[in-house]
Amino acid sequence: VQLQASGGGSVQSGGSLRLSCVASGFTLGDYAVAWFRQAPGKEREAVSCIDTSDENTYYYYADSVKGRFTISRDNAKKVMYLQMNGLKDEDTAVYYCGAQRVRDAYDQPSSYYYWGQGTQVTVSS
Repeated sequence: VQLQASGGGSVQSGGSLRLSCVASGFTLGDYAVAWFRQAPGKEREAVSCIDTSDENTYYYYADSVKGRFTISRDNAKKVMYLQMNGLKDEDTAVYYCGAQRVRDAYDQPSSYYYWGQGTQVTVSS
C-alpha cells in the first residue's frame, strides 16, 4: 500500500502548481482522500478533502484556500490532484496526501490510514 505525492516546487507569489498523488495497493475509489500541509514548527493541517459516494460528493476546503485551490480525483487512474492557484507566501509547507475510510473527521490527521511521503511547496514574493 502506497501513496506517492509529487508536483511540488518553488514558485513566486500568485503562481500556480498542481500536486498529484498516485495510489497503489488499494482501491482509491473506496476511500476519502485529502491533502494536508505542514509548515516548519506548525501542526499538520487539512487543506482539502474529497469523498465520493454513489449519491453525493463531499468537499472540504480550509478557509485559507477556498477559491484558490481545487481538489479532484480520477479513481480509474488511482490519482488525486490539488490544483493550487494564486499561491501566497503562507502556503509554503510540505504537502501530504492521505486516504481514509472513516467517512468522518475529514480535517483530522488521525482519521487517515495512509499517507504519502510529502512534497515541498515554496512560495516567495
